[in-house]
Amino acid sequence: MAFYIAKHLRSNVRELEGALKKVLAYSAFHGQQIALDLAKEALKDVIGSVNRQITVEGIQKTVAEYFKIKVADLFSKKRTRVIVRPRQIAMWLAKNLTSQSYPSIGEHFGGRDHTTVLHAVRTIDQLRLKDETLNHDVHVLEQVLKG
Repeated sequence: MAFYIAKHLRSNVRELEGALKKVLAYSAFHGQQIALDLAKEALKDVIGSVNRQITVEGIQKTVAEYFKIKVADLFSKKRTRVIVRPRQIAMWLAKNLTSQSYPSIGEHFGGRDHTTVLHAVRTIDQLRLKDETLNHDVHVLEQVLKG
């Protein structure tokens, strides 16, 4: 059981300690002996969120579905508002939810320049302060992507 926890939670000692305490509390509450199955059940919410890796491709798919456009539109050269705003939101999410660099994100969006990604991130940051609908959309997308 300790190996299972250590294998799935690698960030720091406090997280490991917290996971162990959660398993102990779960065991005491349910009156069950500590075993691997019990640890998996007790930690399913913690380990599930850690193992869910957010990718640029996943962001693109989620944003396209949310705004009812094609993923290919996010790569295209189209500059209509219906396409541009979701593309900018997807770039903003990619920068804020992944460890990708601006040039890398640009490559994922049809080979766009890193300055285009930077502009998108700044634009969405500014619009979120003024536009409650856009802010809500971004928040919902973040929650969906984070699981």
